[in-house]
Amino acid sequence: MNQWAMGFLSATALILGVASASQAADTLKRVTDRGQLICGSSVGVAGFSIPDAKGRWNGFDTDICRALSAAIFNDAEKVKFVPLSSKDRLVALQSGEVDVLPRTTTWTLSRNTGQGVTFTAVNYYDGQGFMVPKKLGVSSAAKLDGASICVPQGTTSELNLADFFSRNGIKYEVIAFSTTEEALKAYEAGRCDVYTTDISGLSSERLKFHDPDAHVILPDVISKEPLGPWVRSDDDAWFNLVRFTLFALINAEELGVTQANVKELAETSTNPEIRRLLGKDGKFGEGLGVTNDWVVRIIAAVGNYGESFDRNLGGQSRIKLPRGPNALWTAGGLQYSPPFR
Repeated sequence: MNQWAMGFLSATALILGVASASQAADTLKRVTDRGQLICGSSVGVAGFSIPDAKGRWNGFDTDICRALSAAIFNDAEKVKFVPLSSKDRLVALQSGEVDVLPRTTTWTLSRNTGQGVTFTAVNYYDGQGFMVPKKLGVSSAAKLDGASICVPQGTTSELNLADFFSRNGIKYEVIAFSTTEEALKAYEAGRCDVYTTDISGLSSERLKFHDPDAHVILPDVISKEPLGPWVRSDDDAWFNLVRFTLFALINAEELGVTQANVKELAETSTNPEIRRLLGKDGKFGEGLGVTNDWVVRIIAAVGNYGESFDRNLGGQSRIKLPRGPNALWTAGGLQYSPPFR
């Protein structure tokens, strides 16, 4: 190839690269121009993302999308929720079908490299467990030798099973299904001995059964499953907005900023941390591409992290999960926001 041709191709590649980067960095603009955020959700996991009788989506994960919508539009309802199965969720994000994916998806090395998607921050620390019929009398996973196990495809659960049973020298049979709903129905119908997924999922899915008390969740936790919102890897500005929207919820809880008092504190607080968080000092919102009162909008719409947790997963919900590692770091948990300064 001659020097002229090489120079031409290099220049063309540079132009295409600049154009691609410019297009890639426009997620917030595309959302704003569209007038709506498109959010990937589960096909229905109680407590995390599930439609009510009127078709309105609710849950701990959907609160992330409503918080983003509030930050961008000052309206928490400008969100379209797209239900996605486990095997389709990352593909839908990669292809641009959704803008953000806060849908019980574990942060792993392989997912975060080479797939065009990036994990933002942990909104729920989880771990994989097992659910069995109470009539089997099984008290621990160590007694599952020879068991058949229902599991949805496209999840980390399949590899975790292989690791756990290999470590413990236990034989088992995997019965995989395309969707969570299919796997659950098969388990309840007795087509397998065990159903496995994250502990939070087991707790919520058990409520769908005709007789929830006929099933028990074993005490074993066999994996680390940090869950949280995902975005495409081509837009750092969008990554930062999604990431710090979650951090805003966590930081608000730590500082005692609630849905009930956020507007009052925005006007009266002399605490420098609260003033920065709520946009009274500094221009942190503008740095993210939104207004400086973006956190006021968020907390007024969905409450702080603790309020969202309690409403969807904790004491005010049917699931009643303990905070555990999802307590704030000041209360012995792992939830921790970098400072807003």
